[in-house]
Amino acid sequence: MNSFIGEIKKYNSLSIVGLEKNTGKTVCLNYILDRLPSDNYSVAVTSIGIDGESKDAVTSTAKPEIVLKEGTYFSTSEAFYSRKSVLSELKEITSESSSLGRIVTAKVLREGKVLLSGPSSSQGLSRWVDGMKKYNVNLTIVDGALSRLSSASPIISESLILTTGAAYSSDMATLVRRTKYIVELVELEKVEDSLIDRFINKDRGVWGIGEDGSMIDFKVESSLAVEKIKDDITAGVRVVFVGGALTDRFVDILLSSKQCSGLVLVVKDFTKIFVNELIYRSFIKRGGKLKVLQRSKLIAVCVNPVAPNGVVLSSEQLCKSLAEVVKVPVYDLVKNKNIA
Repeated sequence: MNSFIGEIKKYNSLSIVGLEKNTGKTVCLNYILDRLPSDNYSVAVTSIGIDGESKDAVTSTAKPEIVLKEGTYFSTSEAFYSRKSVLSELKEITSESSSLGRIVTAKVLREGKVLLSGPSSSQGLSRWVDGMKKYNVNLTIVDGALSRLSSASPIISESLILTTGAAYSSDMATLVRRTKYIVELVELEKVEDSLIDRFINKDRGVWGIGEDGSMIDFKVESSLAVEKIKDDITAGVRVVFVGGALTDRFVDILLSSKQCSGLVLVVKDFTKIFVNELIYRSFIKRGGKLKVLQRSKLIAVCVNPVAPNGVVLSSEQLCKSLAEVVKVPVYDLVKNKNIA
């Protein structure tokens, strides 16, 4: 058994997320689908965007189509289901919908190609993953959309794969640095269980834990409204929790305070972080810590060294450079069709 596929099989759900268009996300999906076992192992797949087109709508370049084996479950929009070129058995028309109609779930009866366009929100995807349990599916796979890291949230999937490449940056040093930063965010440390219990049901607002362990409500809707807090938010506080998005402005305010060193800043998961790398590094250098309530298992980083504009990076050097700065396997699935 391929160790890459073997690692994937340890989990019940997987998200594949591209850091940019044309970084090899569909190649990665097809690679996995083709190598997962067919006997006594069932897979369901959907997408948060539109995947499986033969031509890129923006660049007009050829794209790999999505091929599903017999027995695979898939969920897509009514509009795309009517255009399928695969023989399938309709299982369900759900109450979930997108701009292309309601979401249809079907089972492949004979191998063929499909267009995927499933639930368009994190909540919808989470419900989809739960809904696949009634079909006794072993693995659900979500094909993430362009720069939509939200599809990799732990509320959706237990594991994830990131795809990156020359389309993300044509400069290898920049590409490696930017990818490394995303990987760092994915692998942020979880807070202790006692804090998870206190914050897990808070989806908005800014909260603190005082030196005496008391909970402090800063009475703002989100980190975007932090200017409404007149006092130093860090005074007498050892932990700050942001219920929604974490922004540059909010971290800047923490950096300007006197109590930044030793402060633990907490968010639900890495998909809530919208902070420039330079500001993040400054916060860490000042002694601050950024942690999460939930995290997924990052299985691998997959690379596409070729960009639609003709830029071609060295696959060997790109994989080597990334492997030196991230703690997970790095693969070029086109060059290495039988990775160990």
